[in-house]
Amino acid sequence: MRRRPFRLLPALLACLILALAGCSGGKHSAARPSGTRGHGMATITVSQLPPEARHTLQLIAAGGPFPYPKDGVVFGNYENALPRERRGYYHEYTVPTPGARDRGARRIVTGAGHETYYTDDHYRTFKEVTGR
Repeated sequence: MRRRPFRLLPALLACLILALAGCSGGKHSAARPSGTRGHGMATITVSQLPPEARHTLQLIAAGGPFPYPKDGVVFGNYENALPRERRGYYHEYTVPTPGARDRGARRIVTGAGHETYYTDDHYRTFKEVTGR
């Protein structure tokens, strides 16, 4: 009888990959920190947003008018802080900061899939807005 030592190799590799994927605790892991959604990002409810952010959400829902010329422009997600999507998927809107002489650091970013994110530190960190 002729030996075929590599005959089971594809099946063994598939089992090994499945076993490692199940033990990785990656983004599909069942345990998530509280206050986070499926992708591990912190969340914030609309009622927890500052009043200026709630007003910006109302303007977005109404389609404007927006107080800043850059409101509604494409957000490039160059920081990769949001889930990766095609260019043009995200748009950003200014959340006015009382006392600031410029647009300030606060923004609402919306996605084409109707998701909404809030940052108060000029894109360093984001929270997904829930409860709309």
